[in-house]
Amino acid sequence: MRTRNPEAKRQLLFDAALAEFAEFGLAGARIDRLAKRAGISAGLVYSFYKGKDELFDAVFDMIVDTTVATVPLDADRLPEYAGQLYDAGRANPQVMRFLMWYHLLRGESAQRASVAESMRAKVEAIEQAQQRGTVTTAQPAAHILALVLTVANMWHQPTEDIARLVPEPQRRSLVLNAVTTLISSTDT
Repeated sequence: MRTRNPEAKRQLLFDAALAEFAEFGLAGARIDRLAKRAGISAGLVYSFYKGKDELFDAVFDMIVDTTVATVPLDADRLPEYAGQLYDAGRANPQVMRFLMWYHLLRGESAQRASVAESMRAKVEAIEQAQQRGTVTTAQPAAHILALVLTVANMWHQPTEDIARLVPEPQRRSLVLNAVTTLISSTDT
């Protein structure tokens, strides 16, 4: 007798959707193909989500939740945080490709609650680190966070001309050094 496990099916669906969207984007993705990847029926996909758009956003939210849970911010150790984000991106190229599609398609209009809450909490943590003196106050906390995230993720979708500037084995240490310099106190 088979037992039903909707959460296991949902995870199979997420994994298949991530692969499908990373490869084809939203417009090129097909529900029947991703259902086949997941080993479930297309009808079951529609029992979880109204369609591709809703599933696309759900995959994004899952990535945000997973990243927040597995790479927590320690504002007193921003270089290490940036290094962990860099490592996560290298370990998950499919996620990085999905995120590229997501930002191309949703761009500034994507006001996801999961991201807004995560960013608010991170900015607040950096502000507290600034008050403790472990992060410079030369820039607002939000600007520092934006730069840390950009530096940590810059190598995951580089153009070939930029990729040639720094050999892959040196990129992580460049991320750490850049963030260390960024947060170093230059306050007088």
